[in-house]
Amino acid sequence: MIKVFLVEDEIVIRNGIKNSIEWKKEGYEFVGEAGDGELAYPMILKTKPDILITDIRMPFMDGLELSRLVKQELPDIKILILSGYDEFEYAKSAIKLRVAEYLLKPISSAKLLEVLKEVTVSIYQEREERELLKKYEDDMQENRQYEKAEFLSRVMSQSLSVLEILEQGKQVGIDLSAGMYNTVLLKISSSSGDADEQKQLAEVSAKVESLLDSKSNMHYFRRGIEGWAVLCLAEDEAQMNNEIEGLREEIRKIVDECPAKAEYFGAVGNIVLRLGNVKESMEEAERVFAYRYLKEWNQIIDNEEITEKIEENSELSLSSLQIEKMDRRITEKFLKTGLKGEGIHFIDEYFESLGKNNIQSLLFRQYVAMDIYLTAVSVLEGLGYASEELVVRCGDFKEMESVLSTVEQTKEYLKNILETTIFLREAVSKQRYSQLLKEAKTYIEQNFGNEEISLNTVAASVNLSPNHFSTIFSQETGKTFIEFLTDVRMGKAKELLRSTSMKTAEIAYAVGYKDSHYFSYLFKKTQGCTPREFRSQT
Repeated sequence: MIKVFLVEDEIVIRNGIKNSIEWKKEGYEFVGEAGDGELAYPMILKTKPDILITDIRMPFMDGLELSRLVKQELPDIKILILSGYDEFEYAKSAIKLRVAEYLLKPISSAKLLEVLKEVTVSIYQEREERELLKKYEDDMQENRQYEKAEFLSRVMSQSLSVLEILEQGKQVGIDLSAGMYNTVLLKISSSSGDADEQKQLAEVSAKVESLLDSKSNMHYFRRGIEGWAVLCLAEDEAQMNNEIEGLREEIRKIVDECPAKAEYFGAVGNIVLRLGNVKESMEEAERVFAYRYLKEWNQIIDNEEITEKIEENSELSLSSLQIEKMDRRITEKFLKTGLKGEGIHFIDEYFESLGKNNIQSLLFRQYVAMDIYLTAVSVLEGLGYASEELVVRCGDFKEMESVLSTVEQTKEYLKNILETTIFLREAVSKQRYSQLLKEAKTYIEQNFGNEEISLNTVAASVNLSPNHFSTIFSQETGKTFIEFLTDVRMGKAKELLRSTSMKTAEIAYAVGYKDSHYFSYLFKKTQGCTPREFRSQT
């Protein structure tokens, strides 16, 4: 029911308006009255009427001042100004305040009721539009998250100007103004493939994202299955250290409380003072992150901690090195889960972990290179490649001596081995994901008419977690799930509009929208015209 409040200083006129309309019968609730704006204002804020009827000239506070104050607090309220003075200046002031109607006294109850009904129609229309817009924004939440992730990825991986960053940030609702910046890369994993433990791991990931969402000084995005990249903002070094230390403790607590065999690893970049230098901090974090294949997990480390550990091992000699204890699983793990471009970081850290003096030995370098080469062959064979695949692309390991004469040559050669293996691994992965996406698209095309279809149900149909599926789907199709689903629904709707005599409400239901008003709103939003206009064009 529409609520009405009346402000009029002349009691005879006020009572006349109040008593001449059967409010409830006409669909209104008369919630209050007052003799001037000063008395009315607090009453209006308390009752929150939909329509305010007010005289323009009153003692203490006139109708225009009251209207201005009320509009600030209740922007959607409709105001009807009553005046016995037909003066243009009053009309101009009322227009500036977006007053719904400017009426001259005396006004009959019939005329006032007619105006009220017209205003009531506009109130219901605006309410419906707000509700439809809210539903649309809720549906587009995935899109907004995707846009924010893309923006943060650009900030942390590209050399953008401050102006570009601030302008793009404003478009996605992110303000990156701060005194200094740092980056953190974070990954949570489980060695178990058990379905229950994987489900628990997904719950841990959700808790981590909830934690990051709660931190006003941190912005993050998902890096596919590799976890998260976090941009930390602070005004000074002490605050930055506190923020990162707090993150360390809270991540540890989340993982410790998980019943699954979860573990985490994090890498901290270096502090930079300018937004345009965030890329440098990210590159440092990437280098430190490569240590996840060489160091124990369940820690978030920075360059200083790595340097200390390297210096402890740098005095080892070849005679003291126990080669049989070199663990091939380190390289195998990197080749199975590492990212393109991380090869050089891995080799740098791997060599340093073996001792700078030791790696100077040609014999030792040959051993290390052969071990990595054979590990790469083993991983590729496990993916279905022939053992000759690496030989064709990188040469036979029997010929390695010619490219291992210096440490730098050895690093370059092994980087090529690693990057080639990752490239071939990702080719297999893309084939797998290509099949999964094909199945997901088929599922969508067969079930788009079901209003209950969602990111969760489609992800479950291909046995992926919603977050993982969302990331893969966006990367491979260039569209978010909701964009793709909406395109499918709108395409079918246009087909039905062209080829059938079905009503708009029937078409809405057929393509998955129980609310025909929302369907029409969304159709116009995405197609640029209403369903009726589209049908008339065909």
